[in-house]
Amino acid sequence: MWFPKPLNIQISATTNGYVQRALQGLHRVDVLDCGAYGQLIQHCTDRRLLRQAKQLHARLVLFAVVPSNFLASKLITLYSKTNHLRQARKVFDQIPHKNTFSWNAMLIGYSFNNMHSDTLKLFSAMVSSCSDEVKTDNFTVTCVLKALGALLSGSRLAKEVHCFVLRHGFDSDVFVTNSLITYYSRCDELGWARTLFDRMPDRDTVSWNSMIAGYSQAGYYAECKELFREMLRLGRLRPNGLTVVSVLQACLQSNDLIFGMEVHQFVNESQIEMDVILCNALIGLYARCGSLDYAEELFHGMSEKDEVTYGSLISGYMFHGFVDKAMDLFRENKKPILSTWNSMISGLVQNNRHEAALDLIREMQACGCKPNTVALSSILPAISYLSNLKAGKELHAYSVRNNFDANIYVATAIIDTYAKSGFVHGAQQVFNQSRGKSLIIWTAIISAYASHGDADMALGLFNEMLNNGIQPDQVTFTAVLTACAHSGVVDEAWKIFDAMFPKYGIQPSVEHYACMVGVLSRAGRLSEAIDLIHKMPVEPSAKVWGALLNGASVSGDVELGKFVCDRLFQIEPDNTGNYIIMANLYSQAGRWEEADKVRERMKKVGLRKIPGSSWIETSNGLQSFIAKDTANGRTEEIYEILEGLLGLMKEKGYVLLDELDEESVNN
Repeated sequence: MWFPKPLNIQISATTNGYVQRALQGLHRVDVLDCGAYGQLIQHCTDRRLLRQAKQLHARLVLFAVVPSNFLASKLITLYSKTNHLRQARKVFDQIPHKNTFSWNAMLIGYSFNNMHSDTLKLFSAMVSSCSDEVKTDNFTVTCVLKALGALLSGSRLAKEVHCFVLRHGFDSDVFVTNSLITYYSRCDELGWARTLFDRMPDRDTVSWNSMIAGYSQAGYYAECKELFREMLRLGRLRPNGLTVVSVLQACLQSNDLIFGMEVHQFVNESQIEMDVILCNALIGLYARCGSLDYAEELFHGMSEKDEVTYGSLISGYMFHGFVDKAMDLFRENKKPILSTWNSMISGLVQNNRHEAALDLIREMQACGCKPNTVALSSILPAISYLSNLKAGKELHAYSVRNNFDANIYVATAIIDTYAKSGFVHGAQQVFNQSRGKSLIIWTAIISAYASHGDADMALGLFNEMLNNGIQPDQVTFTAVLTACAHSGVVDEAWKIFDAMFPKYGIQPSVEHYACMVGVLSRAGRLSEAIDLIHKMPVEPSAKVWGALLNGASVSGDVELGKFVCDRLFQIEPDNTGNYIIMANLYSQAGRWEEADKVRERMKKVGLRKIPGSSWIETSNGLQSFIAKDTANGRTEEIYEILEGLLGLMKEKGYVLLDELDEESVNN
């Protein structure tokens, strides 16, 4: 239908922003023209003029007109882009005979608003509609792939969608292929993603960005940087800001400052806009790699900063031990968000400022910022270090109230905290209540019992884990072998060690050899331990020799101890423990002069034995004490109880380590 002349004039006026005049023109016309309405709705969509668009929609309702696929799609797009998805879906549901255009409009609306589950449900309904007017096209597939990628639905489904793409001939569409590359990358199928990328006849910048970002996010940093070099070498397409950010992230994670500086130079030469995201990536790189002067210069030169800006520099300060600088910068940010609090708490714990970390999380709550799973996972190791069981229970209760205990990392941290605070029963309860037990949870509870020398429970849980179809990893084997070492369970330890590679495909590492040497040494089977060290495929580490030295100390084998210490003095000359053990060995054998020589050697290199200290929380607060402490008023009573406990330990079969060197402690 042709436009009446007055209406044409009014529609033309919309290009100059006179929407209201156009609406008045429509009111004066008694006929409905879909083309005119479509142009006006599109105009309102482009300029987000929701109120005027609703007037247009109301006029359609006034005419008692059911919108055609054309008009309905325009309205769906309008409501989707103005965050009125419920209204968009209402329009969609009222279309009597939907076509591909209207289905895609609704799919794109969901995709635009990151409503990925709704996208997949709608796609399923679209496929089931069985209408000749409905056929999937490249827009449909692109929306579906974006949803799948966001939901990480798995590589099997990715391949099914890929087959669908091939069957329907969409593989030649660059947008579809780019989406497939992104999806495969997020499913950790980088091989398939690269195959698609290499087979593309015509790549655009998005293609390169998708592949480079895929490598960067999956940890293939060398491949990420090499592909960036190839993009520059070919020269057909220039990297943009998104490309550079992905490459800088790879440089940060691989600690490659030199390449990162080359990328920075490229940014300057190419005059790529230094927006906040790009500046943050550069600050993060320089700060992590130790070039804090460059990071600070960029930081102070930014006219606009966000929370990531502060977090990047704070993380860099913390990583390099500049705790006070990090705290000053944190205080400079008047309204820190959750991620900034988390960076500070994590950094304080990493720098052994455990009390300060606890104070900060209390301050965080007082400011009305609720700790999340990241904050809890960061602070719990500090509580473990302080053996502050009360605080551990408080955070456990907080995590239960907020449903954070379902998070695998929080649950694991709580188990570790309880175990290190001596509350193994509590650790077991957390394990029992964990839903969907993964390898990390199993390893945590096995480690808990291992640290308490309970080999029976550790081995029982290890076997239960295997029966549940959970395959162990290197950390699990370290935990269970440590339990065997504490309890002297030699035969069981050999079975586990010998099965690592043949049964589970895990090559024993130096850590595992150290555990096994510890098992044999503590059980007095020193010749077997020495034989195992000789058969090691790699050079023995200080941990391996240290395990053998402990065995020599327990058995009183002075010559073996001297042999081992000669090697340890070369590997770790600053470890006072090795000197103390050797001096003790000589003293126990009555070789006093040699014991004095070891102590003199220790003094010459500037080493001094620092007494081991522990603390315990009682009703009177945190009590600290050191080895051989006699300062407490109830010393005699304490040592009587200690002797009784040592006797019970021996009866239970626990292996006691070497005794402390009283002279070195007192000196």
